[in-house]
Amino acid sequence: MNFREIAETRQSCRAYDPARPIEDEKLKRILESGALSPSACNGQPYHITVCKGEYAKKVAKAVMGMGMNRFAADAPVLLVISEKPYVPTAALGAKRKGIDYHSIDIGILGAYLTAEAAAQGIGSCILGWLDNAKIREICSLDGDAKMVITLGYPKEGDRLRTKKRKSFDELFTVLDD
Repeated sequence: MNFREIAETRQSCRAYDPARPIEDEKLKRILESGALSPSACNGQPYHITVCKGEYAKKVAKAVMGMGMNRFAADAPVLLVISEKPYVPTAALGAKRKGIDYHSIDIGILGAYLTAEAAAQGIGSCILGWLDNAKIREICSLDGDAKMVITLGYPKEGDRLRTKKRKSFDELFTVLDD
């Protein structure tokens, strides 16, 4: 699959097949691609905790508050992305410029992980609705949980939805001399 095909077919999966585990080789490939994602000063100020089995079930409960993300209960793997300290140069840049590089870097990481998941035929959904305190306790994290990504094979019949996106003119401004 080339990148354009991944971009056109990758979607947030909200219906997983709980009986179909992700093969270790595919999960490893997804994680390796995440490790290649760019970050400020190459600092990678995050950690990925791979949750399977009972850990996945516990983390799923921690993203389902107020009836949200119920589909997470069927995902066989949940990736918890937690924040780690900046490398010194990124810390200086963040302070001087007032830019939250953590959020930028974690966002890029999420894009790489979910793009590779799509290339492997694995469904994914990026979740920001989460109970940080519960997830920190479940996963013994020393930094805040900032994102959870559910991974799994889509249920049979989960069709590709039409993408609703803004027009080119709404999204882009081209400046040229």
